[in-house]
Order: sequence, then C-alpha cells, then structure tokens
Amino acid sequence: MRPSASTAHPAADAKPLERLEGNVERVTFHNPENGYCVLRVKVRGHRDLVTVTGHSPAIGAGEHVEVRGGWINDRTHGLQFRAERVTTTVPTTLEGLEKYLGSGMIKGIGPVYARKLVGTFGMDVFDVIEREPARLREVTGIGPVREAKIISGWSDQKIIREIIVWLYTQGVSSARAVRIFKTYGEEAIAVVSADPYRLARDIAGIGFKTADQIASRLGYAKDDPRRVRAGVAYALTTAMDDGHCGLPREHLLQSGAKLLEVDPALIEVALVEELNAGEVMTGVTDGEQVIFLTGLFKSEQAIAERLLALRRGRLPWGEIDAAKAIPWVERRTGVALSPSQVDALTSAVASKVCVVTGGPGVGKTTLVNSVLKVLAAKGTQIALAAPTGRAAKRLAESTGLDAMTLHRLLEVDGVGGGFKRNHDNPLECDLLVIDEASMVDVPLCNAVMKALPSSAALLLVGDVDQLSSVGPGQVLKDVIGSGAVPVVRLTEVFRQAAESRIVTSAHRINAGKLPDLDIRNESDFFYVPADEPGEVADRVLQLVSERIPARFGVEATRDIQVLCPMQRGGAGARALNLLLQERLNAAPDAPVERFGSRYGVGDKVMHVINDRERDLYNGDVGLVTKVDHAESELTARFGTTDAGARSPLWRSGCSWISPSA
Repeated sequence: MRPSASTAHPAADAKPLERLEGNVERVTFHNPENGYCVLRVKVRGHRDLVTVTGHSPAIGAGEHVEVRGGWINDRTHGLQFRAERVTTTVPTTLEGLEKYLGSGMIKGIGPVYARKLVGTFGMDVFDVIEREPARLREVTGIGPVREAKIISGWSDQKIIREIIVWLYTQGVSSARAVRIFKTYGEEAIAVVSADPYRLARDIAGIGFKTADQIASRLGYAKDDPRRVRAGVAYALTTAMDDGHCGLPREHLLQSGAKLLEVDPALIEVALVEELNAGEVMTGVTDGEQVIFLTGLFKSEQAIAERLLALRRGRLPWGEIDAAKAIPWVERRTGVALSPSQVDALTSAVASKVCVVTGGPGVGKTTLVNSVLKVLAAKGTQIALAAPTGRAAKRLAESTGLDAMTLHRLLEVDGVGGGFKRNHDNPLECDLLVIDEASMVDVPLCNAVMKALPSSAALLLVGDVDQLSSVGPGQVLKDVIGSGAVPVVRLTEVFRQAAESRIVTSAHRINAGKLPDLDIRNESDFFYVPADEPGEVADRVLQLVSERIPARFGVEATRDIQVLCPMQRGGAGARALNLLLQERLNAAPDAPVERFGSRYGVGDKVMHVINDRERDLYNGDVGLVTKVDHAESELTARFGTTDAGARSPLWRSGCSWISPSA
C-alpha cells in the first residue's frame, strides 16, 4: 500500500553492505516458491543467535552462510539482519554436518541416517557421496534405492549452489536469483549467458534494465543485436506504462534509440527482426504506421470482433414496447424522465451493446436505474461491475443491487494467473453493466469479452472526460468513436445538479473555459489561493481538519480525500501525509513503524498493488483497524466490509501500506 495522497516512501540513504557469516542453527521459515527465509544464525562475535531474513532457493540447518545487507530494529522482533545476498557453503564441523544432513535438504537422508553417515565417514562424508558413492552401503540400512536418492539429492544441491553463486557474481539479488532458478532450473547459467534479455520476457518482476545490467557484466555491448531487439519491446512497454497500446514507427525508432543510446538504424533492423518473429505487430492509425506489442494488438482486435458479434446477436429479453415501459418505470421510481432520457432508455432496451455517456449531473444514474428496472421486470439476470472497489460500492448504492469489481466478477485465478471466467467458463448473466468504463484498460476489457456469453448483452456507462485507465488503451473513448455500437449521450445538466459549482466547473473545464473562482459561502466549490509550499500545506491542514468538517458536517479522516499533483516538496503528497497524520491521528494506540512511516489504528491507507485474492486493487482506500504485535499483523478495513487485508509485518515490512489522511 502507499499513502493515500502519495505514491512511495522517501528513499533511504544508500549505505555500504555489511558482511556476516556463521552457521545456520535453525530455519524459522522458508517459502519454497519465492525463497524468502528467516534464519537463526550463530555468528562469531555475537553471544546470541542472529535473526537473518533474506532469500535462498534452499537452506538447511547446519549450513554455513555468508550474508550481506544491513541491520534493522524491528519493533516486534527486535534487532534483525536483512540480507540482500545469502551465500551458502557446506558445514565445516561434525555437528554442522549432522544438522545439515538431517535437515531434509538432501533426499534420502533424515536425522537417523545423518547421524550414521557422520559417525561412519566424519568430515569426509561429502567426498564419499560425490566421489565414492558405492561406499554409502557401508552404512547399515542404505541400499541401492536410498543410495540413488542421496546421490541425486546431493547433485541437486550442488547445482543450485553453483547457479546462485554465479548469479550473485552478475549482480543479481537473492530474490531475483531465486526466481531465475525457479524459471530455468539447471539450465539457468546457460540460458542467462546465451541471452540475458530473455529474463525480461520470461520472468515477472525482472525488466529490461535489470537484464541490461546483467548483460553489461557479461560483456554485452550496447549495440549487441540481442540488446537492441529487447530494447524494442522495452520502448513499447515504457509507452504502455504511459497508457499507449503502440507507438508510431518513427516515434519508436527515435525513442528506442534514445533509451538504448544507439543509432536509430540499429532499431530499424531490430524492429524488422521482431516483426518477423511475431513479437510485435504493425497497424495503421489515422493513416500512420503504428507498432504494437503482439499481445496488446491481438487484445484490441479481439475486443472489436467480440463487440461486433455481440451487437449482431438477439436480445436476451426480447422486444420491449418503450411507449408502455417509460410511464411504468416513472411510476415505479417517482422520477419523470427528460426527453433525452426517454430517447436514451428507448435505445438502451433495444440494443444488445450500448454505451451511456455524459458529464456529471446529466442523469446517467437515473437513466441506468430506469433501464435496470425495466429489464429486471422482464426476468433479466443482471450483473453489475466496475473497475475499482469504490466505483463498485457507489454502483451498488445507486442501484440497490449487488455490484462487484471486474476482477472479482471474473474470479481471479490465484494459482495459474489470469481469470477463472473465460470462454470455457463464461459469466452467468443476461446483461452485464460496467460503470466507470473509462477506467477499463485493454487487457481487462479483453478478459471481460472472453467471459461474456454470446447470449448476453453489454451496457457500458462512463464519462470519457473522467479518469482514464491506468493500463494501456482508452477503451470507452474508442468504442464511442468507432460508431459501431449505439451511444446514448446525455448533455442536459439537471437543475439540482446545476446548483453544484463542482458540476458547473467540470463542464466549463471540459469546454475549455476557466471555472468561476469567486468564493461563495453556499457553494460546494472553493478556490483558496496560496503561493508558497508552506502556505499551501498550512491551508490544506486547516481545510481538512477544521473548515470542511465544520461546513459540511463530515468526518475528516473517513470522508475527506486530499489529491495533489506532486509527491515531493513542502506541499507534495509525502509531506502532506505526515502533516495530516500528525494533525488527525497524532497518538494512536500501540503503533508500529516501518521504513520511516508510522502505522496506527485510525490511520488512513491506500493499497498500491493489485491483491486479487483479497479483491483489493491499486487505489483502494481503507482504515487501519488493528495492530497486533503478538501476531505481527496489521489489519485494515476497505469499503463497508472487512476485506481481511492482513499484512504480516515481518514479511512485507508494510511495503504495501502507509499511514495517511
């Protein structure tokens, strides 16, 4: 998570890595999937065992470790050594040998046979396993089957150790080294040596820059063809992070050359090779050749084809007489629809794919509710969803029906990745309504299209001038611009909405005009001038803690959200978070500190990664409800239900969460 008005923690000052070495007395925890481990190590010069945290693909009691990192003072667990690198070697004492062999690290050997092996061969036990394995049968109980297991297990451990040490020499951290080994296995050294840029394509969390650093250590030149080819995808991925699905060819050549510091002609050659290999594809947009990553290009094609196929299908609810439906729904809701809303409802109930769009205060919610009531009366099975938890909550409140995030609707597959709902396991609905559709990006929309049954209808609701998607693409805008599906545009601002200066200011801004900045006491829109960063911060503190709660009767922490355009500086998000926390929640009970930030009950937090298993996503805002030092857990509540965002502090170090107001 991150502070709800910022995006990251201040970077810590770089410090030289400290080195420790000693014998592993106990493995307190080890996750075989990512290699994360908590070790108790006997270090020379330290009277007590040292707690070491780090990453290792395999670790056992008795092993000798060399770790490089730094000390941290954990509020719950005390002084710990956080290792950026963990290097293991075979034990050097008889006691260490017995612990290591008995730890289960080597298949075929448990505590009993470990004692027998050390008792028989002493310090020569590893030489016997490696060079004279037939002698293992001198130990009572070891026959051909167990002998083969021991030989194989020792070989595996030796290979793992060699690979990890080699990756360390290439500047790879422990965590990444484990991921590389898990991906390539015994071929890791050969694969990385032959083409380190495969790392960026094959392993999540390892990007071009990391692969490029490894390649540089291996002696790859800047103009190496493998580097330049990988750089084409890197340039397109960088553009994708900015919301683009592709780049004009000339733009790609120039930006790629700048990113890689090579001649554009080399990018041209690499681009041809990537096109021939199918890694990227070309298309034409506004008469200009554009280069796309293949996955995004095919996703956009699939979305377009699916929308056209849906549009041609039969309505799930049959034909509806709008002339009768409109007065019926007006009686049920007690709301008289405007002429534009009548036209919109008529179009919506007659279309299998439809878009409802318009700015704030134009009656989108009223229209959608009316459409849903008409269709529900026909026995239509309706599913409601939105890209974020907050949007889904608003949708549920406005319709009185259940609504959920799109990720939850599609049922995230926590094991295999992707979604459980797809072509083979489609959604069970006659109509899918997606609110805040402007925030849906291309990959997510493609997943929705795959999961939507061909018999179902689709209603997209959103304002193209509102928040755009964080991911690549502008799905709603492109669907509207295509003219391929019916679009209901609401433009009339209703009288009640027109009384809101927030609404009128938004429409003025969309029209290219400045909003009216005159301060009026009866308004919901205020302009407060401030020139210096310190003055801005003081005004924000006063507004949030005093003036807004007093004027509107709201609770500061729960009901007010501060947005700011920058992270750093005296009026940046990081500074404001600290100031607001001190003002609004200065002395929480039993707080905990992580990376210079304090966490206490009542602190407002924002989730900054997608945690699909908990149905929590980047941007979801919640409140800390509990800090449990005994269990080393922090609990936060998101939305109206306890989402169970229980972040084990000893593991994540609260890297996903930070106090904020």
